[in-house]
Amino acid sequence: MIEAVTDEGFLLAVLNSTPVIDGVPADDLADPARARAWLASVGGAGTEAELQHVLEAREALQAVVRGGEPPAVLAPLLEGSSCVPALTDGQITWALSVSPDRQLAVRAVLTWDMLAKNSPGRLRPCANDECQLFLIDHSKGGTARWCSMAVCGNRMKARRHYQRARATPPVSAPPTSSPGR
Repeated sequence: MIEAVTDEGFLLAVLNSTPVIDGVPADDLADPARARAWLASVGGAGTEAELQHVLEAREALQAVVRGGEPPAVLAPLLEGSSCVPALTDGQITWALSVSPDRQLAVRAVLTWDMLAKNSPGRLRPCANDECQLFLIDHSKGGTARWCSMAVCGNRMKARRHYQRARATPPVSAPPTSSPGR
């Protein structure tokens, strides 16, 4: 198994790099210097070309996970990449062979593919329509709906409670009989 390619945390970081903060869309990779430093911290080279490939992969992966595009849009991101076997300590290992500037983008796509095959439907967008984040559902029943129960989950539950409370007609007091009748 290609250990570096199964990095779910890296894939989520790439997918979740376009959060909505206080109702305003943001892009954690918009500052090129910060973005390149982050890429270097996760094993990349931190080059401008690498950043461009990761941004392309992010856009395509977000569209695929949201269901707006078919997985075929990911094919160009994988062109020219291969996995090369090696025998190490009596075990076969696989190493990703791709140009250094494309390695992180390919890593994200291969991690998506592994999740799609091994845990179908577990990588999905947050159920909060106002949130742009994604989650990998590791719950036993596969019922996780929000990127964060503390943030989106509580917010959505409170909103539903408020809507139900408003939809329930107020209970009026029963008519009282007038004295003397």
